[in-house]
Amino acid sequence: MPDDIRETVDKVPGSPEGQMGVRWYEEGYKKYESHKAPGIWATAKIIARGIGTGELTGVDAKTGDKAWTLKLKGHLCATTQHVTVDGRTAVVAQSQPARTENGAPVLDGCDEVIFFDVNTGKKLWEAKLPNAQSASTFSTNVTMTRGTVAVAWGDGSAAYTMDHGKRLWTSTGTSACRDVGFSGGHALLALVSCDKSGDTVFEVQKVEPHTGKPEWLYKVSPGVKSVYVPSSEPPVIAVEAGDEQITELITLDDKGRHRATISMEGVYDPMCSHQDYGVVERCDALVVGSRQLFVASKDSIEVNQPSNWIVSFDLATGRSMRKFDGRAAEPIYPVRMNGDKLLAYRGTSTDVGLSAIMSLDPSTGQQTPFLLFGLDGQTSSDLQDPSMADVLVEHGRVVLAPKEIEGDAADEHNLALVALCVEPAK
Repeated sequence: MPDDIRETVDKVPGSPEGQMGVRWYEEGYKKYESHKAPGIWATAKIIARGIGTGELTGVDAKTGDKAWTLKLKGHLCATTQHVTVDGRTAVVAQSQPARTENGAPVLDGCDEVIFFDVNTGKKLWEAKLPNAQSASTFSTNVTMTRGTVAVAWGDGSAAYTMDHGKRLWTSTGTSACRDVGFSGGHALLALVSCDKSGDTVFEVQKVEPHTGKPEWLYKVSPGVKSVYVPSSEPPVIAVEAGDEQITELITLDDKGRHRATISMEGVYDPMCSHQDYGVVERCDALVVGSRQLFVASKDSIEVNQPSNWIVSFDLATGRSMRKFDGRAAEPIYPVRMNGDKLLAYRGTSTDVGLSAIMSLDPSTGQQTPFLLFGLDGQTSSDLQDPSMADVLVEHGRVVLAPKEIEGDAADEHNLALVALCVEPAK
């Protein structure tokens, strides 16, 4: 169905040899000038990006030629990684630009949700968020589930139909509890923050997308500082009980009941972060499958040993199942599920090494090269670290995109790297 959330399964190429395809640069960037770039999407035809200053742009995935540009009225505030089966997605932006007296952008007033077609750049509809004038890039969150776009902005939340942008429901956040954000995909989970006698406690609710009615509720233990919801179905929660580190992953059943607690033990780092945008459903080094989750370890500093590794954990029991080692100077991170296999990105910190997308089989522990490629000298940490760069694998292509676009200090043409695309060699 067109309104379903896309969940593609890519065939392993006949040969793992990859070649550089599109090199997407933008002109007009001064040396060291930088802008946040939330949002990266890819279809069979288009690679698209969002620029925080208020622009959505798509290029032809085969030629790199500019295909379309959608100018927003103000600053881009929030994006979602979800795309519908027919290539549509949603963003939140300011309905009008705002600046301080010295010209710096004001990052609140994030009060408009926009639904657009990634293939054409056509704006399909836009809707004003109710009472969201004070919403900022730090608090705004947007996601999608089948037929529904849901937005939370700290002081309220609302949901809209995908077909015409009709508002389905809204909550004002006037009670002691408020929606912090949503996790979408196959289901819709709400992360709720409640003020209990001056202390903040969190709840996770499964929400019926068309009515906003809670179907079940899970109460997170008191004392937790931050919560993320990286998977809605099966439900998985990441909690931060220490100092800015995820300490536990909690798995739930389809009724919201506790299944297992997986300790990160200071060894694993799912890379969950709100950064400058209020994202609660994404952890850059964690992927959740139907029966297992996959999380990367922290980097190792031991000489001639694997830089890090990925471990799979059983969702029902919390027990570790498989370990997939990276290589020395070649760390490995989970990217997404590909059917019952995991696609992982293995970077390289040497000029002569090859980066790779690897297909990991949780049933056998086998690692199979999906695509091997060099980056033509583009081996900066911005493309090797998933907290600094987005990695997409769609339609046999690998897209690497820095999360912050910056003018090259050594480039006289004022170019800035937006994305690189690698494809199977012909």
